[in-house]
Amino acid sequence: MSLTGVVQLFVGRPVHPVGADGRMALSDHLRELRARILKSGLFLLVGFIVAMFFYDQLLHLVIGPYRHAQESLPNGQTQATTNGAAGGFILFFKLCGLAAVIGTAPLWLYQIWAFILPGLHANEKKWSRVFFAVAGPLFLVGIVLGYVTLPKGLEVLIGFTPAHVTNLVEFNDYLTFFSRTLLGFGIAFEIPVFVVLLNLAGIVSGKALGQYRPFIIVGVFVFAAVMTPSTDPFTMTFMAVPMVLLFGISEVIARLNDRRRGKRDLNEGLSPDEASPLD
Repeated sequence: MSLTGVVQLFVGRPVHPVGADGRMALSDHLRELRARILKSGLFLLVGFIVAMFFYDQLLHLVIGPYRHAQESLPNGQTQATTNGAAGGFILFFKLCGLAAVIGTAPLWLYQIWAFILPGLHANEKKWSRVFFAVAGPLFLVGIVLGYVTLPKGLEVLIGFTPAHVTNLVEFNDYLTFFSRTLLGFGIAFEIPVFVVLLNLAGIVSGKALGQYRPFIIVGVFVFAAVMTPSTDPFTMTFMAVPMVLLFGISEVIARLNDRRRGKRDLNEGLSPDEASPLD
């Protein structure tokens, strides 16, 4: 393959120009998709290599919540271990891979967004940019909150170990538990953003959200109980309460948007039961 071919492989430039109607051939879409996937894979590979040089710092960061829980428990009640001759290598691989996925998330998420963006209308592009700007910080806030609450959850879970019995925590399992907890908190903080997007799309109204608010709050606590790997009410509450507050904010935004949409339809002479013209 020539150098130009290699560059086009990663750049994803279509061989045939985009038509006057803004459409692209299926083959060009597939080339674009291939280029985005290759770029994302390259970012992950570079992130993995960089994480290898900071393995000790990453290990200290990940084991921090367990150490805090261990200090709060009686001496000798719990101990971290790794099993098998390849246990250390698997731990090294999983930890660097996790760091690469999280560290390069803005880059590979942008590749997904850049692939979808050309197919959106102007109004959809505007709201997608707002979503991209808000969703990222909210996801990070959820990750940080999950990290802060994790030591208490571990303390409660390990605290069920009977006296004179040592709880051996296999570190690869702990890393999976660690990842699931942080990911659960991050995803939980994205749900209110999707509620606002559904309202902007005209699928859900602010009035309907208010009518079903008690059921939604119960559903939030059920969701938090399912998403948190630990079974303690402390961690569940720390996930559910911010979600309820964010839902309240999303309901207010939905009601304001409904009021704005109603005034616009009234000015255009549309009845509440008449469909608005498409942008």
